[in-house]
Amino acid sequence: MSIFANHKKIVVKVGSSTLMHSTGNLNLRRIELLVKTLSDLKNSGKDIILVSSGAVSAGISKSGLGHRPYSLEEKQAMASIGQSELMKIYDRFFSDYGHTVAQILMTRDVVDMDNRRVAAENTFKTLLSMGCIPIVNENDAVSTDELGQFGGNDILSAHVARLCHADLLVNLSDIDGLFDSDPRKNPDARLIPVVDDIEKYVSCAGGAGSDAGTGGMGAKLVAAQMVTSIGIPMFITNGSNPEILYDVLDGKARGTYFEAK
Repeated sequence: MSIFANHKKIVVKVGSSTLMHSTGNLNLRRIELLVKTLSDLKNSGKDIILVSSGAVSAGISKSGLGHRPYSLEEKQAMASIGQSELMKIYDRFFSDYGHTVAQILMTRDVVDMDNRRVAAENTFKTLLSMGCIPIVNENDAVSTDELGQFGGNDILSAHVARLCHADLLVNLSDIDGLFDSDPRKNPDARLIPVVDDIEKYVSCAGGAGSDAGTGGMGAKLVAAQMVTSIGIPMFITNGSNPEILYDVLDGKARGTYFEAK
């Protein structure tokens, strides 16, 4: 039996690079396959929480801006346009598979302030008890470097896993997992299948991720430290085919498993 077989409450984080074509437009085929897979897992009795990037990229595509935002104000405007577009697509696809979604936009004060953290925990608990699938993103439209930012959705997903008291965090990335060196530069880089001591592998983390997102392996390791320290395991795998989530839960997926303390 897979070590994940009895995990009921699962947080899935998906990055911008997984949701977008190289053109910068939304990859609707992949988004629908992700939604179909999550809906099926929900049907099997799992509680699913989706942490989704992509608002800024969706805003750029929708508005026809044609380039990554040059200023904070442009980024916030693109996030405002794109978040609406992203949720419209998620709502349409999840509705087709018989599920209700709920949008939750978060800033750092939600986890830093006791009363807001408790409110968020209660909201997640109530939504899940109602059978909803919460879709979470950072509230980029009002977040700034000085106030409110998590530093990317890798870190946000760890906070969400803690708020939801999740059994597992799965990070769908554009890379197979943690390697002993940067596989983009070293073709002989080897995948590390299991990590029981994150500190030993900090030097393996590269810099920023793809052009579409803000996260890199360093942020993913920080997220792994956050969740494993409180008993939540984390798995990083390639999200180019979202159906890999079935393999993750069956213990057959290629990726890196971070053992919980």
